[in-house]
Amino acid sequence: MKELYFILVFLVLSTLFAVAMVAAGFICQYKKKDYIKNTPYECGVNLFSDARAKYDIRFFNYAILFLIFDVETIFLYPFAKNFSQLGLLAVLEGLFFIFILIIALVYIIKKNVLRFR
Repeated sequence: MKELYFILVFLVLSTLFAVAMVAAGFICQYKKKDYIKNTPYECGVNLFSDARAKYDIRFFNYAILFLIFDVETIFLYPFAKNFSQLGLLAVLEGLFFIFILIIALVYIIKKNVLRFR
């Protein structure tokens, strides 16, 4: 029961600290509104167009696919690192995992998400 009091005290103090930091931000903020202060700063370069530029949705698809296959590569790294110490079942499971990735890539190409021209 004594440990629960420590947790309760920790939660109360951390909440008070967070509220105090937000309040300090509001109290110490710069009050004067100015055009130069409200513009985003990008290494001293003046803005020349709207920051919300339109872009093709294909780039978003490429980014998502890159992230998916990049994470799969991270899962394959321990397999490759310990390949010589693995048994036959582990090697078969690793090959099955790579086979699933290849099937996913073929599916993506068949759905014309990746267009090879």
